Amino acid sequence: MDTVRLDEGLLRTTAPNGLAVLTESLPGIRSAAVGIYVRTASAHEAREQMGISHLLEHMVFKGTERRTARELALELEVRGGSLDAFTGRDYTSYQAHVLDADLPLAVEILTDLVRRPLLRESDLEPERNVILEEINGVADTPDDLVFELHAATLWPDHPYGYSILGTPNTLADLSADHLRRLHQAGYYRGNCVIAAAGNVNHDQLLTVLEREGWFEGSHLEPARPAAPARPALRGVSHREARDTAQTHVVMGSDTFPLRDPRRFSLAILVNVFGGGMSSRLFQRIREELGLAYAIFGYKNFYQNSGQLGVYVGTQSSAAEQAVDAIRAEYDLLARESLPAAELANGKQQLKGQIMLSLESPAARMGRLAGFTLHDDRYRPLDEMLAEVDAVSADEVAAVAAEFFPSARQTMVVLGPNG
Repeated sequence: MDTVRLDEGLLRTTAPNGLAVLTESLPGIRSAAVGIYVRTASAHEAREQMGISHLLEHMVFKGTERRTARELALELEVRGGSLDAFTGRDYTSYQAHVLDADLPLAVEILTDLVRRPLLRESDLEPERNVILEEINGVADTPDDLVFELHAATLWPDHPYGYSILGTPNTLADLSADHLRRLHQAGYYRGNCVIAAAGNVNHDQLLTVLEREGWFEGSHLEPARPAAPARPALRGVSHREARDTAQTHVVMGSDTFPLRDPRRFSLAILVNVFGGGMSSRLFQRIREELGLAYAIFGYKNFYQNSGQLGVYVGTQSSAAEQAVDAIRAEYDLLARESLPAAELANGKQQLKGQIMLSLESPAARMGRLAGFTLHDDRYRPLDEMLAEVDAVSADEVAAVAAEFFPSARQTMVVLGPNG
């Protein structure tokens, strides 16, 4: 096995089978976070099996070869720890936050979930019903639903536009055999990244992982490739009629993957545009015009693409005025460079966000896994902050000119009048 030092207290081991193990030692605390990240998620799904990755994530908690569902729920909780999982676009994550002494137990339980689930047909129908209620919850929450509708409008024929939860129809057609086949095809060692941060010892973690069989196999098992990017559907509008008190609007476009060097320029622009109470949109739409309570910008980075947008919720009679004001701010940002003071503030805000985001073991664990999952190189914190400082006004202006023209934005409107 090949072990390299990436930074102070930060090590990475790559096994011959392709498994990557990363740790960051934080000896001043008494806890640890550990996660197993599997490169199998909604971006790998066919439309007719939409939601299968999320269903598999649920089903592994119904019992494993060594533990019942009750034991999986109980063993870490009675020690004050937590066990969780989520399905994203490009990967599925299983993670635990525990006292440092309980890290070996957490690894055993996570290994059970990822490597030894039973996936019984008898457990499928109850869990399918649970997810149907999850889908119903989104349908009853318009400020969640509008984001799903926007993704589906932006990428109508690509997995990035599919619902991670699936639909009632696609879930109804999935069997335990489908789940077992997906598990076999995607949950292999070389398709995983294991990361831990906190009061952890790298060699001790490797010992536990070896005992759990993670290093078996001497030949490389390549990771599954993400779905190839496809052009998004830009500059279109979709209206969805719902009996809601407000009209909910998402307006945005596709961008680029996390590893793209322009990501800091985009992050600065999102902060300036809609990143808080001082942002242009908050000041214009809420403070000056009084059109909305909630308005914010957002960005998402995926393996092969990205997403940029803004959300606003407003009364139906004011929706058109709010949209016009947002489009005006989009076009202004695309047309005119940021003033020097606004660029400096945007950089400082982003640097503060980066530093504050690393204040917990779980956040540091996620950062460790993230750069590996996105095929990016590790950057020490000081290097990241220096990259933010080095962003020029011309670089920000070029990103704004490409991604912020209002004609590029795809819009979804959800509300009483559609």
